[in-house]
Amino acid sequence: MSSPSNRELEPETPSASLLDRIFRDSEGQIIIGQAPNLPLMVGLAATVLQAILPSGSGQAALDLIAFGAWFTWAWQELFDGVNYFRRSLGLLGLLGLLAARLSGGL
Repeated sequence: MSSPSNRELEPETPSASLLDRIFRDSEGQIIIGQAPNLPLMVGLAATVLQAILPSGSGQAALDLIAFGAWFTWAWQELFDGVNYFRRSLGLLGLLGLLAARLSGGL
């Protein structure tokens, strides 16, 4: 007679709801917003500086820094986000960046 597997001995657990899978991290905490990380802070600063400084040679550098920082933030959220909500923000961020760049903005 064979012994039952561990899987058969585990109690049945209800599957997580859709909202739990979207907003909860691996530890079960609801995560919607987080403290800003370095790419987000650099992207915000470069974008604000672009808006307030007069156009000139510095604009090209600020544009490159802003785009790179926003792209890095979106990429990190998309692939390393703590839940599906954060990963969706990363995807929307990447799509928004590409759309803005292709339309001549940002």
